Amino acid sequence: MFSALLPGLVLALSYGALALGTVPGLRMNRATIALVSAALLIALGTVDLRTAWQTIDPQTIIFLLSMMIVNAYLGYSGFFQLAVVVVVRFAASPLGLLLFLTGATGTLSALFLNDTLALVTTPLTLQMTHALGLNPVPYLLAIAAATNIGSVATLSGNPQNILVGSFSGLGYLEFAQTMLPVAVLGLVVQVVWLWWLYPQVRSSRPCTLATLKPVRLHLPLLRKTLMVTSAMLLAFSLGFPLAETALLAAAALLVTRRLKPERILAQVDWSLLVLFSGLFILSYCVQRLDILASLQPWITRPLGLVAITTVLSNLISNVPTVLLLANFIPKDAPQLWYLLAATSTLAGNLTLFGAVANLITIEAAASTGQSLSFWRHVQFGAPLTLITVAIAYVWIDYHL
Repeated sequence: MFSALLPGLVLALSYGALALGTVPGLRMNRATIALVSAALLIALGTVDLRTAWQTIDPQTIIFLLSMMIVNAYLGYSGFFQLAVVVVVRFAASPLGLLLFLTGATGTLSALFLNDTLALVTTPLTLQMTHALGLNPVPYLLAIAAATNIGSVATLSGNPQNILVGSFSGLGYLEFAQTMLPVAVLGLVVQVVWLWWLYPQVRSSRPCTLATLKPVRLHLPLLRKTLMVTSAMLLAFSLGFPLAETALLAAAALLVTRRLKPERILAQVDWSLLVLFSGLFILSYCVQRLDILASLQPWITRPLGLVAITTVLSNLISNVPTVLLLANFIPKDAPQLWYLLAATSTLAGNLTLFGAVANLITIEAAASTGQSLSFWRHVQFGAPLTLITVAIAYVWIDYHL
């Protein structure tokens, strides 16, 4: 009993620090917190080094790394900027801009990692709303929420879906067929809710779209990247292994004369990979110490899983939540896996800290002097989360 007390304390402090995102008085982020915590647990003998290494799921790490490389090439080729600018040029009114931003961001987030889309669309949105004299807040909320909701649709949309795909064995096309309606209905709810909260976006009066900064396209690189990415997505839909397919696509893009590899590898979020590795070790230690055993009867029930996932996702973030709860879900329980993926993603809209995409958007907005408070986001995010999670629960229960 006493031998488990100290490791349990380390885990409690670790997840508390992960929830805060830092350690007061120290310069640590979530990646270093996870790494230091894993080192302490190894030192305490809770897990040995060889076992700790084996707990890290190679499928997840390779898939995530490969998708980051693909995203980096899409970014350098100008694809994301071109996609957003082309779409928003069709917006003839404040309402039209809201609809197109939501649709474009949600669609792209379903195909590529959602955090990338948040980084790309936020400055473009601020530029457009400033030029048109529009309040940027509803549009920033739109893209932040749409990156989360849209990413529900596919296994490659966000890191937690990648984890679910790796653990559950669900196929890419099978997952998309189940989750696409949830994403589409969620985006519709988002638009309606913003229309209700912000009367200024209801206007359908045409407005003149100011000239945007020209998009820098690298056409040869864009053509190659689109060909490789299209082949990758086709392979996903045909049931080829996700990690191996993404790795092959990344390898094909890395064979190039156009970009120095340092520029691409600099775009890889190595901290996220370290965070994932550390979290795998922490979740194994939680399982070994049987800390969450009392919650298992609730986790294996659909409604209980939804409630626990929603709460934990906003306390310790969605990726650690998925890693913790995945240990209690049987591999042959697709309904629970779908609910875990959907709830951990949609619950990210509840608060500013529920998803990385929210923080990216808010930080980018703050750098231009636009303030979006915690409570203003809750006013928008809480009802949206409750409604979209309810839609996911009902649809998955009906579909399966």
